[in-house]
Amino acid sequence: MAKQSPAKIKKLRGEAMRAAAQRKAEKAQNRSAGNNSEVDLDAYAAVDGAWRELGLAAPARRALIDEGLYKVSDLRKYSLDAIKDLHGMGPNAIRILITAMKKSDISFRK
Repeated sequence: MAKQSPAKIKKLRGEAMRAAAQRKAEKAQNRSAGNNSEVDLDAYAAVDGAWRELGLAAPARRALIDEGLYKVSDLRKYSLDAIKDLHGMGPNAIRILITAMKKSDISFRK
């Protein structure tokens, strides 16, 4: 597969961020309506590649994407406690994220 141009990457990331914001708004609307609908897994599959490569479980991947985090370097915007508080983030997911961040030489926000 050919390497994508920076402009294409920027466009796809923008689309993914808009889609995540839309999902977040729909999720909030569904909560207020009391409607427990099923999760649209295809929508997450398009943007969870970086997390899938790390071996994160699906609930952890969805939690990160819903929060607007699409790659390991995005984690530096959040504290470790904020990530731990996300629904779907268990001890194994936290260990995987910390290991990946150490490999990339980045750390959580203090």
